Amino acid sequence: MHTDPLILANGEGRVYNCGTMTAVFKADENETADKYSVSEWWLAPNSDGPGAHNHEENDEVFYVLEGTVSFLVGDQWVDASKGAFLRIPARTMHDFRNTTALQAGVLNFFIPGGFERNMPTIVQWFEEHK
Repeated sequence: MHTDPLILANGEGRVYNCGTMTAVFKADENETADKYSVSEWWLAPNSDGPGAHNHEENDEVFYVLEGTVSFLVGDQWVDASKGAFLRIPARTMHDFRNTTALQAGVLNFFIPGGFERNMPTIVQWFEEHK
């Protein structure tokens, strides 16, 4: 399936507010022929992430854009600073959070794509559980 080039400036994309997290989707299944989705996740200071979870059939790649993010990988928490790279294979329990006094952000690749289909439900959950 053919895909077109995609060029976005800083801050552009589809924004989803999830409590103390903000997700900015840069490319999703529609732009990548279902191969992957790409998003930024920004965490307010001293804030939790999405909660421990796994994906049965999707790998995730994280790259720390700013600050230090604590990642749960399996049963171990790892602090990852700007420039750090993590690959989380399918079926691996994981989570992330910001335990610092500064904003932190990660770039996320979800492989294959489709995660963005969940975002309206995720946003609604955060609205209901403030």
